[in-house]
Amino acid sequence: MAKARRSRRTLTTLVVLVLISVSVITLDESGRAGSLVSGMRSVARDVFSPVRSGVNGIIDPIGHFFAGAVHYGSLQQENQKLQLEIGQLRTQLATSKWSQEQTAQLQRLLALEKLPAVKALPPVLAQVTAYGPSNFTDTVTINKGRNTGVDVGDPVMGSNGLVGRVVEASHSTATVELITDGKSRVGVEYGPKLNQFATVAGQGPGRDLSVQLVSTNTAIHSGEPLVTDGLAGTLFPAGLPVATVSAVRSVTGAADKQVTAEPMADLSGLSYLMVLQWSGSP
Repeated sequence: MAKARRSRRTLTTLVVLVLISVSVITLDESGRAGSLVSGMRSVARDVFSPVRSGVNGIIDPIGHFFAGAVHYGSLQQENQKLQLEIGQLRTQLATSKWSQEQTAQLQRLLALEKLPAVKALPPVLAQVTAYGPSNFTDTVTINKGRNTGVDVGDPVMGSNGLVGRVVEASHSTATVELITDGKSRVGVEYGPKLNQFATVAGQGPGRDLSVQLVSTNTAIHSGEPLVTDGLAGTLFPAGLPVATVSAVRSVTGAADKQVTAEPMADLSGLSYLMVLQWSGSP
């Protein structure tokens, strides 16, 4: 009878040991609960010496195993917490990189203050808060409005050149029509003596600007800069950099050349803008 009871205990012990071994292998392969696996490995190394340790030496590690199993939920929570912290760090890193880009853009923007046309006008620094492009229209919303002196008709500068003009203004925000907008028209001048005039028209987001009213007998070449002309009744003050000629094509029988230009300002990733408080705005 006593032998039968000992046999049953031995069989029960072996079953538990097998379960422990399987659990160690499963957890180790899944890569989870590293500290738990480490502890269970040490148990596994010792449990196969029951003669040396006795039954009590086996029961204690088994108790620790089940205690670890009870706390496995907390281990999962710790793992989730760690993953969340890693995600937050990645977000902070991405934000830091974007901030560096914003800083570089801001520095280029502030460099425009050296231009005579910009120096003469009080600037208001603003940040883009929303984009509103479609197939033909191209606008952005900024976080400055009438309460800071921003009003309809004010020209808006981006890094390296003209971005557009304010077309709507509320107390604290404003809408800027970009020069690529299909309704945008900017009077420009070019040539060695800046005595040639044309109109730069928007053709929609992502498209080159159309340079209109360039007669076939007018000299104009690729790479030529275009600046606002400041003529009477114009929408912009004189001397603001607008675009660079990208292509010139003469068409037989046409009165004007087909000319396209690229904006000097990078319109693809606007962040900071400079609104010029222009007294000549309509």
